[in-house]
Amino acid sequence: MLSNENSAPAPERGVLSFENTEVAFRHASNADLQRAYWLFKAINNNFLVKIGPGMTNFAMNIGLPIKGIIKATIFKQFCGGESIAECDATIKNLASAGVGTILDYSVEGEEDEKVFDDTRDEIIRTIERATGDAAVPITVFKVTGVGRFGLLEKLDAGMPLTAAEEQEWQKVQARVLDICQKAYQVGVPVMIDAEESWIQKTLDKLALDMMERFNQYKGIVYNTYQIYRHDKLADLKQDFEVATAKGFILGAKLVRGAYMEKERKRAQEMGYPSPIQPDKQSSDRDYNEGLRFCVQHTERIALVAGTHNENSCQLLADLLNQLNIPHNHPHVYFSQLLGMSDNLSFNLANAGYNVVKYVPYGPVKAVLPYLFRRAQENTAIAGQMSRELSLILKEKKRRKI
Repeated sequence: MLSNENSAPAPERGVLSFENTEVAFRHASNADLQRAYWLFKAINNNFLVKIGPGMTNFAMNIGLPIKGIIKATIFKQFCGGESIAECDATIKNLASAGVGTILDYSVEGEEDEKVFDDTRDEIIRTIERATGDAAVPITVFKVTGVGRFGLLEKLDAGMPLTAAEEQEWQKVQARVLDICQKAYQVGVPVMIDAEESWIQKTLDKLALDMMERFNQYKGIVYNTYQIYRHDKLADLKQDFEVATAKGFILGAKLVRGAYMEKERKRAQEMGYPSPIQPDKQSSDRDYNEGLRFCVQHTERIALVAGTHNENSCQLLADLLNQLNIPHNHPHVYFSQLLGMSDNLSFNLANAGYNVVKYVPYGPVKAVLPYLFRRAQENTAIAGQMSRELSLILKEKKRRKI
């Protein structure tokens, strides 16, 4: 059983209701609300989402002036800006409602060593921006932002590296170490995002090595567990045993996952069992079991619950109450993406829970893959899409706009 005798007293607990649109959209102007309404209506159109990426990339490649349109619509909804400085307005807006920011440099798909060094430097700048600012309590990075995917794939498969690849791998590890060392020095947690299953073993080992080095007294480095994989709940529990045996805090971000279609397709094409859960119910079961497990061990596990699922958010909120854990316990955070599920984020924050939003940023063209993924994910989850629209409509009626 947990003991929280030395924890700070919980703030006054507001009534938690995910139906409260006044709280959910308090940070949004009427213009923001109208933009979100029309944007989600467009995203709900499968045809537009399917042809949009190709049309947009073509238009930008031939120099059509559509960057301004993208920046004023989908980019404004889901991103904080093109630079850290441009994110300041979003950071302040979220902080005014008690919601923290995770600055997420969302440039991806690069292969160049200089770009990897530049990305490491940019991630370190996000950590520097977060230093001493409670409005930016956590940071994040992807290992594929600082290392070549093909190299990680080869390592995961257990294939021997050439001498040049060994040097390349040393550089990747050094970049990861530089980021985690900086986070440790300034006391700002940093999460390592999960990626495709065929490079994840290598990322998991890196993350555990960094935790053992830097998480002796505080949750600084977090690994990410994609619970839509059928093996990840067991991995979480096994990593907890390692952390307990070696005396460090396990940083655990729990998400359902982001690569389901790609994972299933690759498994089918290559003839191996799919790592993905057989159905949504299995993912939900394991995700909620993961929440229960983490909350029962807050002395040893620092949890970030990355979820847009109302039932999981309600479960975690109820678990904290049942175990008499303060809503603002430093080892428990809720997390959602900017521009989505504001009814969860802002109502949880209003009730005194720790909440953070992922705030992606980067040059518009470089962030397009991220934006298209958001649109495609929203369309794939019809219930979520309808939920977003119904809440926006409810608030528009309340405001009479």
